[in-house]
Amino acid sequence: MGDHDTVRVRLRAALCADDPWTALYALHSQNTDRPGPLAGAVEELYRSDTDHTAFRPYLTWLLRSLGEPGDVVLLRLLATPGLAGDDRQDLLRTAVVRGLRLPAGLLRTYAQDAPGSSGGNAGTGGSPAPELVDAMGLSGDPSFAPLLGALLKDPAAPRGRAALALGRQGARAWTAPIAGRLSEVTGLDHTAFTVALELMGDPAAVPPLLRWLAECGEERVYDVHHALVRLTGRDPLLPERATGAAYAAAVRAAWADGRTERASAVVRDLVVESCARARFSVDEGAGRIRVNFDPPSPGSSWPRWDRCLTFDRKPLYRVGSLCDTCELGLTLLDWPDDEAARIAARMRGRLADLDRLDTELLSEWSPVLGELETGHYRALLLDLPLEQVAEPTRSWWYRRAAARAEADGDDGERPEYDRPEDYWPGVAHFQLTAPVPGGRVPFTYGALLPSQPPEALDPATVARHAAAVAAGERPAAVVLGWIDDRYVEALHEERWLVGAILDGHHRLAAYAAAGVPARVLLLARVGEGCGADGGLEGLAEVAAVYGCRE
Repeated sequence: MGDHDTVRVRLRAALCADDPWTALYALHSQNTDRPGPLAGAVEELYRSDTDHTAFRPYLTWLLRSLGEPGDVVLLRLLATPGLAGDDRQDLLRTAVVRGLRLPAGLLRTYAQDAPGSSGGNAGTGGSPAPELVDAMGLSGDPSFAPLLGALLKDPAAPRGRAALALGRQGARAWTAPIAGRLSEVTGLDHTAFTVALELMGDPAAVPPLLRWLAECGEERVYDVHHALVRLTGRDPLLPERATGAAYAAAVRAAWADGRTERASAVVRDLVVESCARARFSVDEGAGRIRVNFDPPSPGSSWPRWDRCLTFDRKPLYRVGSLCDTCELGLTLLDWPDDEAARIAARMRGRLADLDRLDTELLSEWSPVLGELETGHYRALLLDLPLEQVAEPTRSWWYRRAAARAEADGDDGERPEYDRPEDYWPGVAHFQLTAPVPGGRVPFTYGALLPSQPPEALDPATVARHAAAVAAGERPAAVVLGWIDDRYVEALHEERWLVGAILDGHHRLAAYAAAGVPARVLLLARVGEGCGADGGLEGLAEVAAVYGCRE
């Protein structure tokens, strides 16, 4: 039996299994290195009249998961003449999720023939289906802009998606109509309209946003503030942990004078609480190192969802969503430019043997701290027991599932398709040797991820720091971090101390090799607005266990 026949037989067996989704996930995992034959088998079944109707959801899921070979099949299937309406809709949704740029002629044909979301036909007065609107935005064809713009005023249309489609196209002629209709939309549509203005990057949106900020209800203030920060670069400091009416009032006051130019960053409200704890605030921070929302994923109903840790707007790690019942996972995307290391190195002089925090030290570092995102911060000087992990099976990203199973009384046996590498952040990193003891949350894990390739570390420099550690010195690393609280699947409380190493990769490697707790200066931003709790409890627990002692 040939390779194609073998894959086809296995695909059909998975589709007919008692649990098709589990079987298909296992089949996909077995074919990640050679997705082409599986994509071909999917296409063959999809073109079979007897198979594709029953198996359609499974087949399109596979196409979405197979990367470029799946995309090629998707485009061929979409170009098939006389596609049934359900097939066309399913394939188009899948193409949108993949972010494919479909031919404009194909989309015009669909706009004429496809049933609209309001029950009519796009060619006879009905609204196009949401996936068609998304595809028009991805097409890059400006001829769709008038059709998309007409949807903005139709309450029965997917007008939030239409606004995002125009934003993706950068159709600035529609900046004013989108901004002018903010008072007409609510909920996710309001968020979509403001995100669309962010995607446009058009300064003409700023005056109507300022006017709307003064009038809108408090539930819409966050969206408008976020858009103003993105469009102007100005990021005023708001009160720590302000929520609801207090948050809305603070945002309005910050923009009340109409000023939109970003001022120089100022580090203020510096208070040293002990040798190991301090607090400070950054006003008008440069935001060169920050966690940003990603542009909205095509096809998603959530205009703001995934986030990335970025340096100079270049994504370093995908951080995932704010959803507190989802599992936290980080994924390496790219390394920052050399400027990242140069900025962090400006703190290095006092890090050679750091044993306490003081006002002079933090004031000296103010120019570097001003490169951070506007907000309120805690500085903690910690001695963290760290190990370096290069194998997915040793990482807490994977091992945490065993802890959950033990807590639930399960045997901990994991299905074959549940691979350790699927949880791996994509790079060797440092982690706490054990969960933080004594905390309210049963499992508090810790992971510090690099901002430069681990293989680029200089062994001689690591050895030099190891000798200093052996001699009793405590060179410190600088980490930008935060506390992430989750209630995974509404069943398991889980907390993470997460950090990105700004400076000190060689020092951390030396500590881990010596088995000596690593001296770490943690800079952690605490939350403000939009329901963020700032992770203050978690930071206090970490400081209580690992805080540097006098």
